[in-house]
Amino acid sequence: MFVGLAAAAWEGTDAWEDFLAGLLQRGLRPPLLVISDGAPGIIAACELVLGRSLRQRCLIHKSRNVLSKISKPDQQAVKDDLWKVFDTTVPELNDIAPGQQRIDAFAAAWEKQYPAAIKSMMTDRESLTPYLRFPIEHHKRIRHSNFIERTFGETRRRVKVIGRFPGETSCVSLVWAVLDRAARGFTMTAVALRTLHDLRRALLDPLTQLRPTTTATVTATADAA
Repeated sequence: MFVGLAAAAWEGTDAWEDFLAGLLQRGLRPPLLVISDGAPGIIAACELVLGRSLRQRCLIHKSRNVLSKISKPDQQAVKDDLWKVFDTTVPELNDIAPGQQRIDAFAAAWEKQYPAAIKSMMTDRESLTPYLRFPIEHHKRIRHSNFIERTFGETRRRVKVIGRFPGETSCVSLVWAVLDRAARGFTMTAVALRTLHDLRRALLDPLTQLRPTTTATVTATADAA
């Protein structure tokens, strides 16, 4: 479901913080996952406004960053090894540990030849695997921000037909229509929904003990016995 869009003059922390805070003020529950590129503005804003939400680093952007530091003859081999880290075909019981182990193995294999590429990879290592905690059928849609990236071309195609917008409202309306159409088609099985509910309870709505046992209570009970 597409829930928000706003025009901004830049992508700094303040602009993102205002946008995200506005969504919460309108009634949006904190999301389980935020997917972004490495732009510092949105990362800082998410930490301020959505501190309990998981953040997934876009794997498409990260793979480009890593491969840009690899010599051309080795790029295909490194790319193949890189996507073996993230292409999962079986559930891993919502556990990120196997993914982190694959990252370590990838780093050990290529670090001596390409230390800058591996440094780029390891700097973001914690944010590369949160998608593994979600239903496996969602992995290929939530491990990158291509949902947004793909709409840029469609927006530009429509803008060429229009030529010139009469104002900001017409521009935002067109972008909204493109994004709303692209957002459709996300399916949810009963098992996946249960997984998400469990994850929400663990991250955002943890259970609390209604009558916590205090040290004094335990001591008094022990003395009475």
